Amino acid sequence: MSSWQIVRVVAGSFILLSLLLGIPGSPVFHSQWWLAFTAFVGLNLLQSGLTRWCLMETILRKLGAKGGC
Repeated sequence: MSSWQIVRVVAGSFILLSLLLGIPGSPVFHSQWWLAFTAFVGLNLLQSGLTRWCLMETILRKLGAKGGC
């Protein structure tokens, strides 16, 4: 898997997990503050889309994940 694919899988997983933990109707509800984490991930995705730079992707490449599409 390339670094950009890993970033998207992790971001999607973080969003789904934080929604499960933050929405009151969820069977695993913990606190509505988890929705702030959802917003944080969304803002990072927006920033990386506008600037074409993602810190997590840079770290993954240094750890050996292949870059590119």
